[in-house]
Amino acid sequence: MRKILSLLCITWCFFVQPTYIEGQSRGTGAQGSAADALANMDAAFNNMDSELTPEDAYYLGRAVAANILTVYKPYTQKPEMTQYLNRICQTLAINSSQPTAFNGYHVIILDSPEFNALATSGGHIFVTKGLVELTTSEDMLAAIIAHELAHIILHHSIDMINEMKFTSEMSAVGDRAMEFAGRNSASARRFAQFRDSITKTIDTMLKNGYSQSQEFDADKEAMALLFSAGYDPAALTDILKALQRVQRTRQGGFNTTHPSPGDRLANVEKIRYRNQDTRNARAPRFKSSIQF
Repeated sequence: MRKILSLLCITWCFFVQPTYIEGQSRGTGAQGSAADALANMDAAFNNMDSELTPEDAYYLGRAVAANILTVYKPYTQKPEMTQYLNRICQTLAINSSQPTAFNGYHVIILDSPEFNALATSGGHIFVTKGLVELTTSEDMLAAIIAHELAHIILHHSIDMINEMKFTSEMSAVGDRAMEFAGRNSASARRFAQFRDSITKTIDTMLKNGYSQSQEFDADKEAMALLFSAGYDPAALTDILKALQRVQRTRQGGFNTTHPSPGDRLANVEKIRYRNQDTRNARAPRFKSSIQF
């Protein structure tokens, strides 16, 4: 899997600095580097049948995160709110079955009115400003983060990649690129096709979200995470009910990347945890931290 890391680093550059890369590609040095990477592409893809290491998962997730940040801008006006969400995340992670990740867990607030949250295999958790504004307690925020953390712990991103037959698609791209070798440099053409296919794959992941069964499993795992960290597991039903009330007022977001709040509520409402209600103790902290 080590060879795929270099390819994913190249992919990350496409998302963040496409103009720079295109400019550099005119030079023989950059073309040579691209040729070297592409020469090993098929061998790297063949290695994807083996189990991903935490490092591999991180670099795959970083490519997805970079793409998300080309669609949404981070909310930077009040960094203390982002720090608050990260502290909640660390509390949940420490009490989980996977307390550490290759490069840690990181929460970013996206400057969007949508109601949505996303997670990558690299430990990146994104929560939209609109969804944060919808919450009325720290426990509701924790429920959102716990659900996304559950996706990471349950390796749903990796499962999605496997289901999409990533290896077959990438190998086919290499074959198609060779058909155009007479028109342009074979290396340059294959490089472009590889980039476009990666972009398409990650775009599909961003727009379609996880499967319904994965979402249901993440909800159940989220309730267990909340309970272990001392939060009220019922906060997940609170945020789902809030989403159910407003789901028709906003387009996109949870409406396209998650099952309906009603279906998710039916999946978790029968789950019961015996825990002391301590939400009031966190109310002042939430009120002072979440102020848009």
